[in-house]
Amino acid sequence: MLTTNPFDDDHLHEECGIFGVSGAESAAALVALGLHALQHRGQEAAGITSFDGAQFHTHRAMGHVAGNFDRDEVIRALPGTVACGHVRYSTTGETALRNVQPLYADLASGGFAVAHNGNISNAMRLRRELVRRGSIFQSTSDTETIIHLVATSSYRSLLDRFIDALKQVEGAYSLIVMTPEGMIACRDPLGIRPLVMGRLGDAIIFASETVALDVVGAEFVRSVEPGELVIVQGTEMRSIRPFAEAAARPCIFEWVYFSRPDSIVGDHSVYSVRKAIGAQLAIESPVEADLVIPVPDSGVPAAIGYAQESGIPFELGIIRSHYVGRTFIQPGDKVRHLGVKLKHNANRALIAGKRVVLIDDSIVRGTTSVKIVQMMRDAGAAEVHMRIASPPTKHSCFYGVDTPERAKLLAAKLDLAAMTGYIGADSLGFVSIDGLYKALGERGRADVRPQYCDACFTGDYPTTLTDHDELAEVDQFALLEERVA
Repeated sequence: MLTTNPFDDDHLHEECGIFGVSGAESAAALVALGLHALQHRGQEAAGITSFDGAQFHTHRAMGHVAGNFDRDEVIRALPGTVACGHVRYSTTGETALRNVQPLYADLASGGFAVAHNGNISNAMRLRRELVRRGSIFQSTSDTETIIHLVATSSYRSLLDRFIDALKQVEGAYSLIVMTPEGMIACRDPLGIRPLVMGRLGDAIIFASETVALDVVGAEFVRSVEPGELVIVQGTEMRSIRPFAEAAARPCIFEWVYFSRPDSIVGDHSVYSVRKAIGAQLAIESPVEADLVIPVPDSGVPAAIGYAQESGIPFELGIIRSHYVGRTFIQPGDKVRHLGVKLKHNANRALIAGKRVVLIDDSIVRGTTSVKIVQMMRDAGAAEVHMRIASPPTKHSCFYGVDTPERAKLLAAKLDLAAMTGYIGADSLGFVSIDGLYKALGERGRADVRPQYCDACFTGDYPTTLTDHDELAEVDQFALLEERVA
């Protein structure tokens, strides 16, 4: 199986997107539309659960929302005025139907469905303890630990049991929960993962991004605050804050890559921030060139900003075909290599003889950058300079992003000169961490306390990492035993 999108495969991937509706006729149909708008956040699987006042109904499937939830018979099988949905890109748990969300269980208090964006960084330890106490897990997803913690809590009310469960987990989570009593939406105390709230008539809607509200015609109300639980019963809602107040640290990569450019995240237009990052990159890492070329599609806003700030013309030097599926089967390495050009191809007449600046959002393993630079060389570029609209990615993420092991991150292994040689560029530059903060309207990370989770760049993790630390101890012990032996 050949992936024909070489420019997407080497990006960091969000784990998922979530969408919930309370108080609307045909709620599942609205959820399906919302999930379409969030498809970029997870392309492995999708699911929707609805509640009709008496019974929960669920449909989950591997693959995209389109093809699975655009059929009338599927939506008709999901009746009710309350529904939530999920698109998934796995970061924990295997790629299998049993891990597709929303996850559902029958508890003593009734049905309980949960859709989760993020990652619980002590899920392995919690799972071991729960299994010892008799819990039987049906999935390998970290999200299922929340269900078992609720089920085994000693508190009486469902809300108190849910809060008790959340107080035992660490890491990042935005959650939409459905129970017979209503819907609950919440974010972790640091607000690492996003969640917004909107209204459509009397209906209340929650979504990972504002673009999903736009698609269903809902009005954006506000973000769910870090550490806040919004409890909805029908069209009525109330808010509680059961956690100790903490300084928020939302994921800075939402503005760099994850969110759609037409979303508003934390009062910032994602498109405007990406243009500002490109402009900052031009100030920090200028180069004499003839063309600024974005790596499609995520590099476009930053490339526009770079071109406007530098005065170098912006051109579409890489053309993307939108009529090719994600994969096709082709035997043989030669044909496999040629198949890459089905998705993206150099605009040869534009590039030949030119000094080009390629703008991309990040470098992860570096494999994509090697292909892009070589594509420009093959098209006759006189010089190929690469500029990256984020700082070097040197550390793994444990908060719901599919990051390779640190040893596989190019910037964790090589310095700038070595990275430049590896990708085959004439020069390479990254925006600084201070420059990234400035693009978000801050004075720079060095001048203020870290206001975002930027651990993938800095290694400054805002929470404890129980499972990671325990695994590291095991690895160190095994290495010591090997040396002694």
